[in-house]
Amino acid sequence: MRAGLLILAVSVPFTVGACRHAKAVDSSSPALASLSMLSKSAKPDFETEIKPIFQARCQPCHFQGGQVYDKMPFDRAETIHRLGTKLFTRIKDEKERQKIREFLDQP
Repeated sequence: MRAGLLILAVSVPFTVGACRHAKAVDSSSPALASLSMLSKSAKPDFETEIKPIFQARCQPCHFQGGQVYDKMPFDRAETIHRLGTKLFTRIKDEKERQKIREFLDQP
């Protein structure tokens, strides 16, 4: 028991000292700000992030060979931009909706 207390008594000051002298990350640094902006401003890729959402929810009708493909082809980014959030009638998952909103918000 004494050995345990001795180890604790010796290690605590060093641990506290290490924490006291650790540098805090400065969230206002230009490097972190630009990294944050890059991650937020990166437009979701239509082919790899947006189109698969619609393939999972709107196939076969809105894809090649489907009944309404000629009027509303969901394999084209222009259609998604044109219809906008009206597409949310089929997309219920909030994470998928957010990804689509990010895509729509970009020029």
